[in-house]
Amino acid sequence: MSSVSCCASRAAFSRLEDFKSLAQKRLPSDVWEYYSFPSCSGFTLQENQRAFQRYRLLPRVLRDVSSVDTAATVLGSQLDMPVAISPTAHHSLAHPDGEKATAKGAASAHTAFVVSSFANYTLEDIAQSAPQGVRWFYLIPQNDPARTKELLRRAESAGYTAVWLTVDQPRFGFQNRPESRMESAEGTRLPNLTFEDAPKDVRSSEFTAYLSDNLKQPITWDDVVWLRKNTQLKIVLKGILSAEDAKEAVKVGVDGICVSNHGGRQLDGVPASIDALPDVVRAVAGKAEVYVDGGVRSGTDVLKALALGARCVFVGRPVLWGLACDGAEGVRQVLQLLKEQLNLAMAQAGCSRVSDIKPSLIIHESYYLHGRHCPGS
Repeated sequence: MSSVSCCASRAAFSRLEDFKSLAQKRLPSDVWEYYSFPSCSGFTLQENQRAFQRYRLLPRVLRDVSSVDTAATVLGSQLDMPVAISPTAHHSLAHPDGEKATAKGAASAHTAFVVSSFANYTLEDIAQSAPQGVRWFYLIPQNDPARTKELLRRAESAGYTAVWLTVDQPRFGFQNRPESRMESAEGTRLPNLTFEDAPKDVRSSEFTAYLSDNLKQPITWDDVVWLRKNTQLKIVLKGILSAEDAKEAVKVGVDGICVSNHGGRQLDGVPASIDALPDVVRAVAGKAEVYVDGGVRSGTDVLKALALGARCVFVGRPVLWGLACDGAEGVRQVLQLLKEQLNLAMAQAGCSRVSDIKPSLIIHESYYLHGRHCPGS
């Protein structure tokens, strides 16, 4: 079985759950709750993981898998594996080096990192911490277009090669921001979301009012068109679940779509990301790259997502667990574990390259529970 050694615990970790358990012990309770909380009942958060269990793999046998290559090209960048880091907020709550450590961990694993607008370090500082890393920027547009252009200019100058928009968050719910009630958030900054006129205390009601006044909400398709006209960076829309929206995204010229339900932190009761993935893949018909995040907890989950048509799989919370365990090294170990698990799963499924992973490799359990294999049929 694949395993990595968490330097901080001196233990062999063979599951992402091992990192989760150690992170929960190390993090202050308010930080753990902030990283973990779902919306409403938590149905969607739980469904993201349960849904993977409903898919079955159909391995091909007697193939030469003496050598397995997990490399993939995503948004024009060569990665060592089709697994990258989703945008998540406030990494400095998990480790003092925050997103700088996450960037180092991603670069050492030779994969990509989507830096959130809610990062605690500047785009420039994060880039300088891992100059050779592949990095993309999750942008939250400002009400003032000039300020949005300034953020784009900064991202381009710092070597970010794509900009992501989260499209499943029409309202931010500023009045209920968890950070405003967190002692651990005292002293944190949001330098890629705010400008020089922002209040200093991110926990204050004045800061909440600043966000409400300055961040554009909701964003619409017109904003995507505006973005296409105002940047040379590749554009990815994160948070699409329907075939109709996927087709519209292709019409406005996006480069990628990330099928996502925001890790179960927005509208509760929507489909698991992995369940929505096949319809989006069919709707896009190869005219844009398609990715997925939400509920990925093993290399086998990655394999299932790739078989259903994802070009790359993104992980969020597990990276925060690794960061809390051992900074940049913990992030690298989480990614390395997923790579090792994917390598083994590919070999067991008869795939020596990512291009060998086909839709015929996977089937939904309903085929066996309700189809022609039903007992007595």
